[in-house]
Parts: sequence; C-alpha cells; structure tokens
Amino acid sequence: MKTLIVYDSVHGNTEKIARAIGEAIPGEVKVLRVGEVNPSELEALDLLIVGSPTQGGRPTKAMQGFLSEAPVSSLNGVDVAVFDTRMQMKFARIFGYAAGRIAESLKKKGGNLIGRPEGFFAKSPEGPLNEGAVERAASWANEIAKGKK
Repeated sequence: MKTLIVYDSVHGNTEKIARAIGEAIPGEVKVLRVGEVNPSELEALDLLIVGSPTQGGRPTKAMQGFLSEAPVSSLNGVDVAVFDTRMQMKFARIFGYAAGRIAESLKKKGGNLIGRPEGFFAKSPEGPLNEGAVERAASWANEIAKGKK
C-alpha cells in the first residue's frame, strides 16, 4: 500500500501526530510537511492522509493553499483520511475544526473519505498534546489501514 501523509504544524503538535500515524501504517509511507509536497506525489496513491492544526475553525493558510491548488479530480479513486489538532474551546461549536473542512476539500477533488475526520487535543496552542494523543493517533491509523485491506 502506498500512503502519503501531508501535514502542517505550527508548534510541532500536528507533526508528532502525523509521524505517529506514519509509523503505524504498513507499506510504503511518506510523511511530508505541506510545503514539501510535489503535486506529482498525489498520483498513484492508495491512501492520502491530511492533517493540520485548527486555526479559527480552519486549517492553516499553507494547508488551505495546498487543498485549493490540487487539481480537480486529482484524487479520483484515492482513499483519504483526515485529522487535526485542536483545543477544547467554547467557540469550536461556532467555528468548527479543521478536519471537517479538509475532508470536504478532498472529497471535492475526487477523494473517497474513509472514516470520519479525527481530532487530537492539545492543552494549549503551543502544546503539549493531551496525554495519550500520540498513542490514539497510532490506533486510529491502524483502523484506517485495516479498512484498506
């Protein structure tokens, strides 16, 4: 299975989650920060996993740029899964989280969303991640990979 994990990270929390997911997925796996992704890497994938910190209910500007620049239909036939890092806040009910918006963007590009968007909590924007978040990310990745078999 050929998997690409694309993430953005401001304080390192989302990167920790992305790397834990990458270690838990079997097969050929690449974990790249959003600015390192070449559009040709979206071709011939079995699974694309995308994650970003939540900022004002949205992914980072770099991730938004990546999502908008990916060609329409570039993900036809590709299974996709999404995650974000977030904090528990009252305003989340109003603004939402990044993962749902990422999922919608990937579906518009032809991606087949497998599983629901997942969130991993941090204690503050700078971190640290809540206890058990990295282990939960690996477990989530195992479930995603099982669905691909």
